[in-house]
This record gives sequence, structure tokens and C-alpha cells, in this order.
Amino acid sequence: MARIAGVDIPRDKRVVISLTYIYGIGKNTAQKVLEAAGVSQDTRVRDLTEDELNKIREAVGAFKVEGDLRREISLNIKRLMEIGSFRGIRHRRGLPVRGQNTKNNARTRKGPRKTVANKKK
Repeated sequence: MARIAGVDIPRDKRVVISLTYIYGIGKNTAQKVLEAAGVSQDTRVRDLTEDELNKIREAVGAFKVEGDLRREISLNIKRLMEIGSFRGIRHRRGLPVRGQNTKNNARTRKGPRKTVANKKK
């Protein structure tokens, strides 16, 4: 397994797909990284030379990925919660942040149902 940005990327997949295993790199960014490194998208990770791997590591280094990106995102969310913005309040309450409907859906954000017993007649 090749290590890039502290992540072991799969050896048997194409490089462009393997790079998406790094947090913060999607398919589009992976293509840009390979273009900057001058590596073909169709090559498998196991076929990469050490020189090509170093070029890819250098190109990935230009982006904010993994721990730094996670830290920045969590700090952004914390800042929104501290200033008491609408989005921060939604984060605090565990509700959808981006204006989604909550009457019928949003089960993943709201959690399991809290059932109420029926009143006896």
C-alpha cells in the first residue's frame, strides 16, 4: 500500500480512484492532482514508481486534507455555534442545517422516534 497524506491508498485500483480515499479529495481534485504531477489517470497504484509517488505527494500537499481539513471544519461549526447564528443553533440541536424539511423526513439528523403512550379512555 502506498501512503499519501497519512492514508494507505488501495494498490489494485486506478490512481484517480485511490486518491479519493483521502479525506478532502474527490474525483475532480484527484484529476487535478494527477495532472499537476504528470501521472496518467489509468495507471494502477502498484505500477507507480517512487518518483511518481513523490510527485503525487507534493501535489496533494498543496491542498488542505485529512486532519487539517477536519479541524478547520469543526472549528467553523464551533464558531457558528458560539456566535448563535441560525446555522449554529441548528447544529447545536442536531437538526438539518441547510433548510431541509423536518416535518416528514430528516430521520438521520433527528434520531430515533420518541414515542408517546396513548391516553386511556
